[in-house]
Amino acid sequence: MGSFSLVHWVIVLLVVMLLFGGGRVSGLMGDVAKGIKSFKKGLADDDETPAPPAKPAARIEQRDETTIDQKTPARDEQKLDG
Repeated sequence: MGSFSLVHWVIVLLVVMLLFGGGRVSGLMGDVAKGIKSFKKGLADDDETPAPPAKPAARIEQRDETTIDQKTPARDEQKLDG
């Protein structure tokens, strides 16, 4: 009492086969196998060392503000002269 005997398991298996059919149970087992393989592959991928990070893009150099300031007064002087 408390545990199932072999006869009980056979009856449960027969009932499951009658309800779902052999093809559906077989497909379900195939899906379970694919899930286990996917899980193992995911664990194996985690063990590998990650790829080094990509190099950052080249920095854009800032313009020299003194050259811009030097050119501006010259333009203003030309407008006043002209």
